[in-house]
Amino acid sequence: MQKSKEELPVAMETPNATVRQQPDFGAATDYGELAAERIRFAAGTDLTPLLEGLEDDMCQCPHWGYVLDGAINLRYSDGTEAVSEAGEQLYWPPGHTLWVEEDTEFVLFSPQDDHIEVFEHMASRMEELEG
Repeated sequence: MQKSKEELPVAMETPNATVRQQPDFGAATDYGELAAERIRFAAGTDLTPLLEGLEDDMCQCPHWGYVLDGAINLRYSDGTEAVSEAGEQLYWPPGHTLWVEEDTEFVLFSPQDDHIEVFEHMASRMEELEG
């Protein structure tokens, strides 16, 4: 799920402030502590080979965030694809892979223990692929 600011419902508006809120944007209650991550990928980065060996060969960690610049292509376990673009807030449920075609920067909020496991797996896969 991704939303541009124009798609977000206005929850409150005054002459000096506008609050837009997307209710039901994913639950984090079962995941423990969250980590904030600012990530930059160079054009052509594809995480798909690095996720091989995880369940469904995909990241099983949910993420909430915002795309600062560029666009992120996603494929989910059910085969559907989506694009999260600059200016959109996002929620990626467990079961996804991603790649970028242009330099891209984004912010994620992720369950830290689950995402550390994914990072460790990707680091191990990088060593395998390079060796």
